Amino acid sequence: MSAPRWAVSSAAALLLLAGVSAEVSHTALGCTAPQEMTRFRVRLPNTASAIRSGKALVILAIGSSSTEGVGASDAAHAYPALLAEELRRRWPQLSVTVINKGVGGEMAFQMLARFERDVLPYHPQLVIWQTGSNQALRSGDIKEYNGTIREGISRLKAARLDIVLMDPQFAPRVLERPIHLLIVDSIGAVANEMKVAVFRRFAVMRHWISSGQYKIEDIISSDGLHMNDVSYSCIAHLLADSLAAAAEPGTDGQRRSEGGRGASR
Repeated sequence: MSAPRWAVSSAAALLLLAGVSAEVSHTALGCTAPQEMTRFRVRLPNTASAIRSGKALVILAIGSSSTEGVGASDAAHAYPALLAEELRRRWPQLSVTVINKGVGGEMAFQMLARFERDVLPYHPQLVIWQTGSNQALRSGDIKEYNGTIREGISRLKAARLDIVLMDPQFAPRVLERPIHLLIVDSIGAVANEMKVAVFRRFAVMRHWISSGQYKIEDIISSDGLHMNDVSYSCIAHLLADSLAAAAEPGTDGQRRSEGGRGASR
């Protein structure tokens, strides 16, 4: 018989007070995924160069409500803010900035229209582009959507930026739309074609449910769509692992991305 969730949460808090690292607390509460879901298939050379320089890493997160942080208790619990904390924990001597340019309700073409104003002037080494959820909810034209993603990737590549696409969240209101799997698959296909990284959020969150780590109400807000503090924190943790593995040279960096373990010890 499993312990009640309040008991697990209390145990995790005691571990943190005792000085145990954050990745241990995440593992104790779940928040793991197989490395084939979290490991990127491409390297992130600009991100790696910034980390090696030990000076500054600038990441820009653009997307809709799950980048903005709708469903989180406050802005500090949106995934971009938590990602910055995770990366600073891994590289305490590195200046890490994660700029949040999420706008709730936006479609991919609206995000693309903001690139000149909200992305390129910041000169980030890495852009994380979260998209697809609103496309599923509104059942837009998939061919047009793919064209938008390709154009956006081309613009970011022309600016010599590293790119990570983030696909939709695993949530009831997304799942009830017949087009949702087509959108998830199309993001992966375009990324593979154009040789950019994908953070497979949909697969990761589905794994949390299928493996029994969480119930859907543990990771999705009462509106059936938006993530919450638990899922934002876990996504930030696993995304930081993925970035660390992709940025570090050789197989050692890849091994560090396994199953939700932190990139540092």
